[in-house]
Amino acid sequence: MLHKLRLTLEMIKFEHSVFALPFALTGAALAVRADGFRTAGMAGKILWIVVAMVCVRSAAMAFNRIIDQRIDARNPRTRMRHIPAGILSVRFAWGFAVAACAGFLFAAGQLNRLCLLLAPAALAVVLFYSLTKRFTSLSHLVLGFALGIAPAAAWIAIRGSLDPRILWLTAAVMFWTAGFDIIYACQDLEFDREEGLYSIPRLLGIGNALWVSRLFHVAMLMCLIVLVREFALGWVAWSGIATVAALLTWEQSLVKAGDLSRVNAAFFTVNGYVSVLFFVFWCADIILFRSSCTQCNL
Repeated sequence: MLHKLRLTLEMIKFEHSVFALPFALTGAALAVRADGFRTAGMAGKILWIVVAMVCVRSAAMAFNRIIDQRIDARNPRTRMRHIPAGILSVRFAWGFAVAACAGFLFAAGQLNRLCLLLAPAALAVVLFYSLTKRFTSLSHLVLGFALGIAPAAAWIAIRGSLDPRILWLTAAVMFWTAGFDIIYACQDLEFDREEGLYSIPRLLGIGNALWVSRLFHVAMLMCLIVLVREFALGWVAWSGIATVAALLTWEQSLVKAGDLSRVNAAFFTVNGYVSVLFFVFWCADIILFRSSCTQCNL
């Protein structure tokens, strides 16, 4: 059982939870700041936010691998994934996915009533993404929205209600994710054409798709700028945006229409830096804000 669980975590790229989790925690930190740092039971809430995030992403990835098993088996790039290669059974993957869904719903219930009520809708969105490449080229944005729910959900977990301002962070994550997913999808252009699957690279070609990816990343930065102004954040948060902008510029420079050899570096390495460093900078700004408020009170 432990061996199968390890294989399942390999299959779903468990370590890539780092992509969305820092943005969720940033949403939680902004909610605590907006609450005047008076949030009760903070440690417990953060714990259940992390559990919910890990569970829902795990459920979505396992579901994706299950329903795409035949497609993956025909794709030279993915045919050695665990299910098409026979390393892991579909039955065990289904069991893992159901358990992850149950874990997500349980964690949502530990947060507050609104989180529990909205949890089925959030789960439906993240599972629905896996179907979208069969009928729309906008599947990249659907994936982005699925990840973008995280900071808004974390806000609700802390405050028990939704502040529309946090939706700027949802939009930022959506455009960031869609941008790097387009880059990743460039690898499968010919396969998507043969299989009748939809993507921006298939619709526009690799060169134009990369320009769309760049526009999405610019849109992310614009959303972050609005978010800083809405929450009146300080210079450290602005430095975080500058760092993200530099990393996205680096990511875009790694991939050219005639050279996709560094897609994995652009997709996995750079985006890990983006999410973690964004969280570090913005949390540092929030901590400095709290310190200045404490000194003013003294």
